[in-house]
Amino acid sequence: MSNSFRIETDSMGQLKVPADALYKAQTQRAVENFPISGRPLPAAFIRALALVKRCAAETNIELGFLNRKIGGAIGKAAREIEKGAHLTHFPIDVFQTGSGTSTNMNMNEVLATLASQKNDIAVNPNDHVNMGQSSNDVIPTTIHVAAVLETRQQLLPALAHLVGAIEKKAKTLDKHVKTGRTHLMDAMPVRLSQELDGWALQIKKAIARINDAEKRLLMLAQGGTAVGTGINTEKRFSAAFANRLKKITGAPFTPNASFFESLSAQDAAVELSGQLKTVAVSMMKIANDLRWMNSGPLAGLGEIELLALQPGSSIMPGKVNPVIPEAACMVAARVIGNDATITIAGQSGNFQLNVMLPLIADSLLDSIQLLSSTSRLLADKAIASFKVRPQNMEAPLEKNPILVTALNPVIGYLKAAEIAKRAYKEGRPILDVATEETDLPRKELLRLLNPAKLTKGGIKG
Repeated sequence: MSNSFRIETDSMGQLKVPADALYKAQTQRAVENFPISGRPLPAAFIRALALVKRCAAETNIELGFLNRKIGGAIGKAAREIEKGAHLTHFPIDVFQTGSGTSTNMNMNEVLATLASQKNDIAVNPNDHVNMGQSSNDVIPTTIHVAAVLETRQQLLPALAHLVGAIEKKAKTLDKHVKTGRTHLMDAMPVRLSQELDGWALQIKKAIARINDAEKRLLMLAQGGTAVGTGINTEKRFSAAFANRLKKITGAPFTPNASFFESLSAQDAAVELSGQLKTVAVSMMKIANDLRWMNSGPLAGLGEIELLALQPGSSIMPGKVNPVIPEAACMVAARVIGNDATITIAGQSGNFQLNVMLPLIADSLLDSIQLLSSTSRLLADKAIASFKVRPQNMEAPLEKNPILVTALNPVIGYLKAAEIAKRAYKEGRPILDVATEETDLPRKELLRLLNPAKLTKGGIKG
């Protein structure tokens, strides 16, 4: 913005506004009232809000309430913002009025200015751009629209990419058998492919949960206006608006069965956030498994070697750290924190309106964006590219005293425990100790204690 100013007027009087700003007085008041974080609402939210305004204008034209030239000019201006133009003209802080009225008016003012300037007509922010709407139904609607579009366009493809990378890698690892671990202690052997199959199913289930949560996000507040009664809007507006949005996006949006629920509660956003938190929990589990398997390379497990991406220390030459899994864990922590924020914000519905809508929008879209980016990074720069160190799997496996579990049906638990303790104490392979402690032929013990066969389950006796 320039250092020169112009004078704008609203219902509260005159105010200086930057000369080249597309917004007007109400936006400027909000900029001055909320110098809190310096962080505006996400671009994805602003683009979705412009889409909501375009659909509202086109619906009002369709219903005969808005002049076609004015409505068309609003729609054309909205399309520019949907494509990412003019985003610097949306400076209002996330931490603002709880209804998001300031951001709604910011959009109304910018669209009115663009429509007026480019078409040589007088477009009013309230009477034309905001026709048949209230901040109280526009902002909840935009939260839903932005969340649906971002999950469909960004998150779900990223999670599918992660599943594909895990499954592709698993197919190459089926021959590698390693010591399983429970409580971080040696347990029965598993195939490395089996370990990755568990990761893949975690993410597949996450996709299913998100798809299920979307059903509630597709139900919109638009048409409820100020308190849910639909005052100052036509009864046909909500269905016509949802229909238009459906045609543009391909997502089957519908009016909610109760606008009172839409305005006063944000349960659908809370639900989606809970599913995003579950994705974060899965991501942290996968990332930490990678970190543990990569640990060392000499004094840790050293079962795999992650791709070396950057120097790991400013003081220790040659050190390389698992930076992508570490970043993924930090993202997971932020998403879990965002969920706590959204949970508290979701409780802030007082009578007919939730009053933490901007915070819900910001936190929800932040989680979606972070998980989308990190899923692809984890897939491409950690899972697809790691190398196996077979010698570090095989050496501990043959000395693993827990292999004796396979002999339980043959020699009994107590005798098996005795063999395991001796093998561990003497640091010898379980096969050698079992040969000395039982009457079973070594050939039979080789069959019973074969680690690869033990990964297939069943009773070996």
